[in-house]
Amino acid sequence: MTLHLQRDLEAVKSQLLDMGSLVEKVSNQAITALQERNTDLSAGVHELDLTIDQQEVKIEEECLKILALHQPVATDLRFVVCVMKVNNDLERMGDLAINIAERASYLSSHEPLGVPLDFHRMAELAREMVKESLSALLNLDTDLARKVLAKDDEVDEINRQMFEILEEIMLKDPTTIRRAIHLLSASRHLERIADLATNIAEDVVFLVEGEVIRHLPEDYNRT
Repeated sequence: MTLHLQRDLEAVKSQLLDMGSLVEKVSNQAITALQERNTDLSAGVHELDLTIDQQEVKIEEECLKILALHQPVATDLRFVVCVMKVNNDLERMGDLAINIAERASYLSSHEPLGVPLDFHRMAELAREMVKESLSALLNLDTDLARKVLAKDDEVDEINRQMFEILEEIMLKDPTTIRRAIHLLSASRHLERIADLATNIAEDVVFLVEGEVIRHLPEDYNRT
């Protein structure tokens, strides 16, 4: 590896980690806004998302420049491919955080439904998965990456339970439909953030081991 390639790879890695920190921040802010019914926090999410969008374009341009100028191979090529995929997933997380903040803004101005929804656990898992997937990327830790994969099943199950509870409420009382739909949307967006964290964890395994595990059986991915 040339010194110039090494320098450019380190630079793009640093940029990606900065973006990851921003996404972690915006996700936490949107989730807190939803949990605490805080409109001020909801409003602040949009500004952070604009910065994430700008960073995503910058990282993509840097990756394309590395491919064109250095023509990396083997591990270096896998790294650049991984960065481009993770970069896209992080930007999508930022968009989902915006969606959650919008749902939070609406719900904070309406009477709570007062039903037993496990948003706290779902939000806690989503936060952990985002944080741990980025830590796995930073440290090239495939064990931690596989722990992220294992948590996705619980998030999916909570999302399914929320759908069943809210569906029953809407059938019993049509006046709850609009609020229930916003809650369902927030639940789905949290579940998608967890899915994207899972994508990043799978990309870490690809980067370190050179193996694509995305479509392998669940038992293999989670061991």
